[in-house]
Amino acid sequence: MNDQDKKRLFVLDTNVLMHDPTSIFRFQEHDIFLPMVVLEELDKGKKGMSEVARNVRQVSRFLDELMSGASKQEIDAGLPLPTPSNGKSVEPMVPGRLYFQTTTLANNLPTSLPGNTPDNNILSTALTLQQAHPELDVVLISKDINLRIKAAVVGIPAEDYYNDQVLDDVDLLYSGEAELSSDFWESHSKDLDSWQEEGRTFYRIKGSDTQEWYPNQCLFLDDETNFEAIVRRRDGDDAIIEMATDYRSQNHAVWGIRARNREQNFAINMLMDPEVDFVSLLGTAGTGKTLLALAAGLTQTLDLNIYREIIMTRVTVPVGEDIGFLPGTEEEKMTPWMGALMDNLEVLTQTEGGEWGRAATDDLLRSRIRIHSLNFMRGRTFLKKYIILDEAQNLTSKQMKTLITRAGPGTKIVCLGNVAQIDTPYLTETTSGLTYVVDRFKDWNHSGHITLLRGERSRLADYASDTL
Repeated sequence: MNDQDKKRLFVLDTNVLMHDPTSIFRFQEHDIFLPMVVLEELDKGKKGMSEVARNVRQVSRFLDELMSGASKQEIDAGLPLPTPSNGKSVEPMVPGRLYFQTTTLANNLPTSLPGNTPDNNILSTALTLQQAHPELDVVLISKDINLRIKAAVVGIPAEDYYNDQVLDDVDLLYSGEAELSSDFWESHSKDLDSWQEEGRTFYRIKGSDTQEWYPNQCLFLDDETNFEAIVRRRDGDDAIIEMATDYRSQNHAVWGIRARNREQNFAINMLMDPEVDFVSLLGTAGTGKTLLALAAGLTQTLDLNIYREIIMTRVTVPVGEDIGFLPGTEEEKMTPWMGALMDNLEVLTQTEGGEWGRAATDDLLRSRIRIHSLNFMRGRTFLKKYIILDEAQNLTSKQMKTLITRAGPGTKIVCLGNVAQIDTPYLTETTSGLTYVVDRFKDWNHSGHITLLRGERSRLADYASDTL
C-alpha cells in the first residue's frame, strides 16, 4: 500500500475548532482524533462574549450531539461523523469517525522537547498514533505555524486548516476591472447597438468575451480615447454596458472631491449608484478609500436625501500595545479608533466663513454621522442607512455575514480594507472575510468591487511606499 492509498487520521489542534466550529464536519471520509488536552483547552476558553468563546460553546454543543446516547464501547470505536451532502457524488460517501483520547498515551517526544505544554502534549499524541497505526496517515491540523514547525522537526506531517480558504492565492482575487482589447470596437461593430436614456449612454455588446464579465465590472480601453464603462447586465453572449460618469471634472465633483485616477472614478460611480447595495474597495494606505466613501455618503445623505444617516464602524484591533479601558459612551469609546474618519472630515469640511463656519459645518456633519462598535451589531436592523465598514480585512467570514445581514431596505454597505495588512491572529489574505465577500458577491447584480492601485496622498508618502 502506498502513501496515497492510506486512510488519513487528522489530529486537530484547539485553535482549528476555535476558528471554525464546523471543522469537525469538513474532513469528508477521513477520521478525526481529539486529544484530551484539546478538550481541556476548550473548557478553559468557553467563558466570555468574544467570538472565540461563542465558537468554543458551539463546538461543545456539536460534540454533545454526536455523543448523545453513545455507550463507552461506541465512543472507543469512534463516533460516525455526518458528511454534508454537496450534491456532486453519485455514491453515498462512507463517513469518517471521530475518536477521543480515552487512554493515557506514552510520551514519545524526543528529549529536545522537555516540559508538558499543551502543544507538546498534542505532538506526543500524534507521534504515538503514528507509531501505533502505521497503516494510517496521521496528520496534525493546526492554525499555529510554530506548532506546525515543531511537528515537522519531530517527523509529523502538519497542515494548516484550509477549508475556510476562499482562494488558493490572493493574486487570483477579483479586481473589479478588465482591460478591453485594442480592436474591441472593430471586432464588435457589426452587432453593436447604442442608445441614450436620461443622459446616460448604453451599448449592447455581443460576443463570447462577454461571458467573462461580471455585473458592475469596470471596463476600460488604455488608449487616447480613455473609454470607461460599467457592465450593467449580462445574458448569455449579450451584455449591456454603460458609459461611466467622469468624476474627474469639477462639474461632477462629489462633496468637493474629484477622482484622481481611473480606479477612483470607477469607485465613485459605484458609490453614487443607488442600485448598487454593496460596494467593496480594496487598496493600500493612501489610495482614497475612506475619503471617497465618506464624500459619496455625505452627498447622498445631506444633498440627495437617499439615506438618513452615515454609520461608520471598524474592528478594534490595536497596532501596538492596548491602551486599556476607555471612558464614556459607545461613540466616545470608538472615537480613538476613528482617526481616519476625523482626518477625512477635515478634508471634506474646508469651508469658507472662518472658525464659526467650520464649527457649524462640523456640527452638521457629526449630527448625521454615527460611530458604532461591531460588538453591538447583533440583532439590529438598519433602515435607509449608509454603512461604512473600515478595516474589513480583520473580520472573519462569519463576522462579515453577521454585519451584512443587518442591512434593511434602502441601506447601502461599503467595505474598505487592505488584505495585505491583517492584524487578527489566524486570519490570512485568503481566509479574510473581506476576500470572502469580494469573491462571493462578484456575480450579484447589486454589488460592485474595485481595487484601488495608486496612492494619492503626497509625493512624500508615494516615495516612502516605493523605497522603504
